[in-house]
Amino acid sequence: MAKTLKEAPITTANARSKLGAGEYPRRLDAEAAVWYRIGKRGGVWFARWRNWGPGANYKQVQVGPANDLNDKPTEGLFTFPQAEARARQIVDQARRGAKAAADGPVLTVRLAVEAYISDRDARESRRAGRTIRSDASRRLSRYILGQEKRGKQKAIPAEPLADVALHALKESDLLEWRDRLPETLKVTAKQRTINDLKAALNGAYAAHRLRLEPTLPAVIKHGLKAQQSDDDDAVPLARDNQILSDAQVGALLAAAREIDDEQDWDGDLFRLVVVLAATGARFSQVVRMKVGDVQRSQGRVMVPVSRKGRGGKSGNIPVAIGKDVLDALLPTVTGRKNDAPFLERWRYKQVAGGIRWVRDGRGPWHSPSELHRPWHDIRERAKILNVIPYALRHSSIVRGIRANLPIRLVAALHDTSVPMIERHYGKWIVDGLEELAARAVVPLVPVRDGNVVRLGVGS
Repeated sequence: MAKTLKEAPITTANARSKLGAGEYPRRLDAEAAVWYRIGKRGGVWFARWRNWGPGANYKQVQVGPANDLNDKPTEGLFTFPQAEARARQIVDQARRGAKAAADGPVLTVRLAVEAYISDRDARESRRAGRTIRSDASRRLSRYILGQEKRGKQKAIPAEPLADVALHALKESDLLEWRDRLPETLKVTAKQRTINDLKAALNGAYAAHRLRLEPTLPAVIKHGLKAQQSDDDDAVPLARDNQILSDAQVGALLAAAREIDDEQDWDGDLFRLVVVLAATGARFSQVVRMKVGDVQRSQGRVMVPVSRKGRGGKSGNIPVAIGKDVLDALLPTVTGRKNDAPFLERWRYKQVAGGIRWVRDGRGPWHSPSELHRPWHDIRERAKILNVIPYALRHSSIVRGIRANLPIRLVAALHDTSVPMIERHYGKWIVDGLEELAARAVVPLVPVRDGNVVRLGVGS
């Protein structure tokens, strides 16, 4: 094209008015040009470029009708600068598509999400010691990939975003997908879904960055960045009704003991709730504890660090507990090896040909869902409605704040960060500091007593 292309004066409406019927080019680069075609019904812009892939030597796409009246922007008509900019976009997108196809199967959002789901499912299965489906798989299948009809559950169609090629992904594609998320979806659930998609797309870029545009990370970052909300609309992590007093925690533990006895848990349910309340740790942390993590002589337990965040984390957090808690845990550690799972429960199997279930050995707790049904009974017995197991963690954090422990220590004991504590528990931090500040208040105004003036300090 560079050797034979003869450019024409088509940059202004006045210049185009002097041309006869035909096609006239203006170069974009060595292998692409924007063309102006004039006929009986007016002028039209189109882009033409050398095809880098298989097929014809050249390709062309219409840009739109030309504004041959003047050089002012007009709705539905293109001036030369507008046509040139649009033609560059068309050529650039086509070239990126051809390059992506030449490098192998075109990478799409669907492929990125499926790869991410496979990795998450494999990781969660390794941790659980059995094949399970991750929460990310459920969220991304429901809100991006779609899913088939299951029983009474209707089929969910895939999102248009799923079939967008990564080399052509735009911020607008991600923003439009976000806007289509159900309004009934909780803020936290919506953010987790967004974070899963962000991780999937970033993972695809890391694995195939030689095939993708270097601008893709910026598209992902800005298209899926956390949106700011007004303070009135913000949903705090720790709601007031989930911060329990010591008496309420005691009531839950008493109820847990009763439900444990009534439902033949053999102490397993009670001990799990005791550890959650005493440590303020997450369920996923306490179920990974070993018998050797209970150090009775030091009056503490060693809680494994969480698996949240990037990179592999290891180690344990020492958490001091009382003698009452250690006594409650004594049956679990007596006569057992240090590397054995600390918290276990009975497993059941159904008798063949019947409806009766019998015990089939003991093993560690696997999922928070195993606590769902007995916890409902526990809170009903304790008469603390709507309280969730995570309230034990909230309450432990606030208990440390109210005890005027340094915020950094509270964060370390609960395997979280100071900014997270300040963001979600700021109200209780302020209350604790206000109490400390009140203790520093002393009388300052002199008191008159006849002719003697008595001062409040040092008098």
